[in-house]
Amino acid sequence: MTGDGETQAVVLVVDDDESLRQSLADLFATVGLRVETFGSAADFVRDRVPDGPSCLVLDVRLPGLSGLDFHAELAKAGMHLPVIFITGHGDIPMSVRAMKAGAVEFLTKPFRDQDLLDAVQRALELDRVRRERQKPVAELLARFESLTLREQEVIGLAGAGLMNKQIAGKLGLAEITVKVHRGNAMRKLGARSLADLIRIAQTLGLDRPQ
Repeated sequence: MTGDGETQAVVLVVDDDESLRQSLADLFATVGLRVETFGSAADFVRDRVPDGPSCLVLDVRLPGLSGLDFHAELAKAGMHLPVIFITGHGDIPMSVRAMKAGAVEFLTKPFRDQDLLDAVQRALELDRVRRERQKPVAELLARFESLTLREQEVIGLAGAGLMNKQIAGKLGLAEITVKVHRGNAMRKLGARSLADLIRIAQTLGLDRPQ
């Protein structure tokens, strides 16, 4: 952690060449970046993803799962780390696939140190922006998860447009009980009106008919 309360940015390097991992770690250290290195996709998966801004410098050719396939698996798992691909065996179709998948950069070895450093700075800034945008959603989600299961059910149905009487019938509850659960849930979520509740439901994807 940095002294100003912000989590230090981290560059995550996945490459099976130990000497390259070390040289990249030394390069990033020269500009004050924290680095974590991994010899394979499996090693990376076993570790914990940093809490602060981060990016992934990923070799295309890895033992086991390829870098391109690993990038796709991360996206499926909801881990949207900005990725910079590096490879000694790049071709146009490979680079096109990487960029279409959302890679920040595709660098062919040998590449200039400055090109990599520039790409990493762009990637870290992208991740900072993404995290800032996601903060309000993460806070709402934490509040929603603090609700009881019944409160979550009531709020989900209310957010989908159901009236208290309809919710009561659907859940087999008395209408007054629904009102109590709804009031408690709205207070915990910080929703002061029906409009607030609908906005929160939309943000969390709770507004679909159930």
